[in-house]
Amino acid sequence: MKTIFLDLATIHGTKSDPALASASVLTIGNFDGVHLGHQAMLKQLQDTAKQQQLSSMVMIFEPQPREYFAQLKGDPESAPARLTSQDEKLTLLKDFGIDTVVVAKFDEAFRSLSATEFADMLTQYLNVQALVLGDDFRFGHDRTGDSAFLRSYGLPVTNLHTITDTQAIASGVADDLSDNRISSTRIRELLLAGDLRMANHLLNRDYSITGEVVGGDKIGRTLDFPTANIELNRVRPALHGVYGVDVVVLDEQGAVIKNAFAHLAQPEQLGISGLRPHSLFGTANIGIRPTIDKPHEWRLEVFFPKFSGDLYGKTLQVRFLHHLHDERKYDGLEALKAGIQQDVADLIEWRNQAQ
Repeated sequence: MKTIFLDLATIHGTKSDPALASASVLTIGNFDGVHLGHQAMLKQLQDTAKQQQLSSMVMIFEPQPREYFAQLKGDPESAPARLTSQDEKLTLLKDFGIDTVVVAKFDEAFRSLSATEFADMLTQYLNVQALVLGDDFRFGHDRTGDSAFLRSYGLPVTNLHTITDTQAIASGVADDLSDNRISSTRIRELLLAGDLRMANHLLNRDYSITGEVVGGDKIGRTLDFPTANIELNRVRPALHGVYGVDVVVLDEQGAVIKNAFAHLAQPEQLGISGLRPHSLFGTANIGIRPTIDKPHEWRLEVFFPKFSGDLYGKTLQVRFLHHLHDERKYDGLEALKAGIQQDVADLIEWRNQAQ
């Protein structure tokens, strides 16, 4: 998959370079989560590209528009919580078989494009020949552009209606769902409520977060529960609380490293195996750690029972398996330690029953 990083400051007046972008069918959106609704759009994109003998192209935005406007207001946490970081999104789109992803820098210059300037950019710089869009898609300054405008400009547009649970059931990728719109907002609500089962249905995969292990404040170590502090790569996560997880180590290409934890572990401290191959079971706290009283410091921390090894600098993918409870504020560190001890015992018991 080719990735193009689009910054209007670097392309002003530039024509399309065949080496940069081949003639393509394009779809545009945040694609946060790459859920079943997005997957239907991507399938339509690929079908259209195949029919017209063009390549498939997806345009996403960084930051996402609502994140940009929240930053302008000086309140970045007012934007919707991210389901997927930029890298996670790119990996999912690559796995789906997309030929090219355009990561457009969303800034004042981009949001100020007129509808005509936007369409000019698509055709003259990105070599777009046709589009697949949602029926409510709007673009350009003050959202003055739509599918009708693009057709009048000369670009063929295929519109895809909003995907509901019923359509997902009919396609055979989900079952036991209600007839509601599949959206990133709905999945955020489910994750926040700890409903992993339904969220996973709508994602068509188990929810996970990928990040590098970085240094923390080492409070867990002082409580005899040393944790791996994993970069979130987003302002705040979409789920909070205490979870049972399984974790794999990824290489630079995003592939799972076989038996990675066995090679990293100290003798006789190999940990508890996870529920998927080459994984380690862990107990995770994701949120603001209310007992520590750092309300704007979102963390994902994973404790690996019966494991000891150096994980700093490793890229870990954390798959959320079981929601134990929401975050709790304890009366001091000793109460926190007792609470963690009970959580670990409860989650190991769950792990043993889930085997």
